[in-house]
Amino acid sequence: MDNSGFICSHNTAYNPELFTQYIGGKTALVAQGGGQRGIFTAGVLDAFLYSNFDPFDAFYGTSAGALNLCAYLCRQPTLGKSFLLDLTTDDRFFNLFSFIRQKHYIGLDWALNQICSPPYKLDIDMGKKVLRDRGAFAAVTRADTFHDNYLPLLAEDWLDVIRATCAIPNLVSRPISLSGKEFVDGGVSASIPVQEAWRREARNIIVIRTEFPESREANSTQKPADKDVWYKSPIDNIQSFWSEQIDKGKKSVDEFIEERLLQSRTDTTHSSLDLLNGGRWLFGADSVYRLSHLLGNRLDAGIADMLMVHYQTYALTQEFIAAPPEDCFVMQIVPAEPLHSSSLMSSHEALLFDYQQGLNAGYRFVDEYQKILRMRIATQHCNN
Repeated sequence: MDNSGFICSHNTAYNPELFTQYIGGKTALVAQGGGQRGIFTAGVLDAFLYSNFDPFDAFYGTSAGALNLCAYLCRQPTLGKSFLLDLTTDDRFFNLFSFIRQKHYIGLDWALNQICSPPYKLDIDMGKKVLRDRGAFAAVTRADTFHDNYLPLLAEDWLDVIRATCAIPNLVSRPISLSGKEFVDGGVSASIPVQEAWRREARNIIVIRTEFPESREANSTQKPADKDVWYKSPIDNIQSFWSEQIDKGKKSVDEFIEERLLQSRTDTTHSSLDLLNGGRWLFGADSVYRLSHLLGNRLDAGIADMLMVHYQTYALTQEFIAAPPEDCFVMQIVPAEPLHSSSLMSSHEALLFDYQQGLNAGYRFVDEYQKILRMRIATQHCNN
C-alpha cells in the first residue's frame, strides 16, 4: 500500500487516487527542525500564507520548525525568514571564535527577545485567535530520560517552550526548566514528530522536511540486519571527520558508544528508553562540535547517550515515513535539490536560495492539494 509520497517545486511522487481517500480525515502539519536549514520551512509556510491556505487541524514542530509554525499561525509572512536570515547570522547570536576561545554559547535569549520586539514583534494574540481550538505543539526532550515530550505552542509560557525546543545541547549553557522538569532540543528525540501526530489521530499528515528527498529514498531502502548496530553507519560518518586519534589516552567516539551500550545492557536498574519518535538532530552545527572536541572538550556520557537516542529514533522515524500505518497518509514537502544552507554558520546567499526553494515547493503543494480536493469532490458527486 503506497500511502506515502513527496512533493517538491518541480516533481511529485505519490498516488493521487489513494491520497484522496485520506484528505478528508484529521490533517496535521509537521515541521522538521534543522537550525538555519529551517529557512526552507519558512518559505513553504510563507507560500501557504500568501495562498490563504490552512486546512490543518493540528500542528507539530521542533526547534526552528516550531518557531516557523508560530509565525505561520500569527499570520506574519517573512517573520521566520527574518529570524533565520537576520538574527541567527548576527555575531550576537553565534560567533565561532568566541565559542571556541571563551565558551560563549549561542545568543538564543537575545534572538528571541528581538522576535518579541519591533520591528519583528510576534503577534501572539493573533496566533491564539487563528489557532482557536486546534492543537499546536513543540517537541522537546526530557534532559533526564531523553524521552520526547510535546508542549503547547502559543500558551502563556510560549517563550519558554520555544527556548526549550531550541536548546541545542552543548550550544546552550543549560537545559530549560518548565514545570519542575528540564528540557533540551526536541531534535534529540523528535526532530520530525510525525509519529506523535499519528498517535493523536491525524490521518492526513503533511511533513515539511529540510532534507533532500534522495536521503529519504536511501534510508527507506537500507535497513540494518542487526538491531544492535543501528548506530554504526551514522557514527562512522561523524568519526570520519575527526582524526583517528584525537589525543593520547582519549576515547574515540566508537569506543565511547560501545562502552555506553555495554553499560546499558548490563545495567538492570534502569528501564530501557521508550524510543518512538525521531528525526535529524540539529547536532549543534557539527563543525562546532568537531572543533570543540579537537580543542580538548571531551565527549561526555550525556552527549554519547543523546547520540544513541538520536540515531535510533531517526531510523525509526524514517521507517515510519517510508511505510506508514495503513490508516494514514504521509505526504512530504521537500527541497528540489540539497539545501545550500547548513544548521549554523550559513551565508546569506545560501539562506536566500533555500528560502526560494521553500516558496516554490509551498506553491506547488498548494496547487497539488487543491487538485486533489477537486478530484475528491468529483468522486463524491459521481458516487451520489
